[in-house]
Amino acid sequence: MVTDYHALGNLSKIKDRLHVKFIGGLPCLDFVNTVAGRVASGDRGRDYADFVIRDKIAAYHDLLAWSLLAGSVDRPRAIALARLAARDTQAAAGVLSRALNLRESLYRIFKCAVEGWPPPPPDADILRRELSVARAHQRLTPHQGAFVWTFLERPAALDRILWPVVLSAAELLTAGDLRNVAQCGGEDCGWLFLDTSRNHRRQWCDMQDCGNRAKVKRFRARQPKHAVPPA
Repeated sequence: MVTDYHALGNLSKIKDRLHVKFIGGLPCLDFVNTVAGRVASGDRGRDYADFVIRDKIAAYHDLLAWSLLAGSVDRPRAIALARLAARDTQAAAGVLSRALNLRESLYRIFKCAVEGWPPPPPDADILRRELSVARAHQRLTPHQGAFVWTFLERPAALDRILWPVVLSAAELLTAGDLRNVAQCGGEDCGWLFLDTSRNHRRQWCDMQDCGNRAKVKRFRARQPKHAVPPA
């Protein structure tokens, strides 16, 4: 339950429970990667495939835990949001639904960028709607002789944990280099990341995981197959 989670306790225990990694290079890509893997379930030619995902975000408190680990909310705000979610479970469920819809739309948008396909209009519409919400809560604030964007204080805004994600996506799509977005080639993985390697040849989300598994698989494939002795 949310109320049990929100002592917040030990962050390492929360991370162990969620089994999340931050290898995307940007908040929006790390958010897309809050699944255990993506498996193509059909061939639709140049269109993006349908995907079966094993989800790591099953409730609002999972979403909040991820945001805390990602650094997009601090501990006091996380505690306040957890208490608010416990009081208004319907609103928390609504934010969770929006979050998952946004995540999958971002996945398809960036997947299309990787493959060179046009993005699906419904997903672009979802991104625009969430971006409009996030922008409405921003303000310019003086900082060290200049101005920076900050968020208005909205203590009751359960969806504030989505704002940094959607702004990160907008920044990548408008000012970043989409040619750097890559997808892990690991079996049943499909995580997205920014490939900033010199030759843009990074294949794996993490060499310690998918990279090592691929090495082991190649090694085993090269081993001679011994004949089974007759009975």
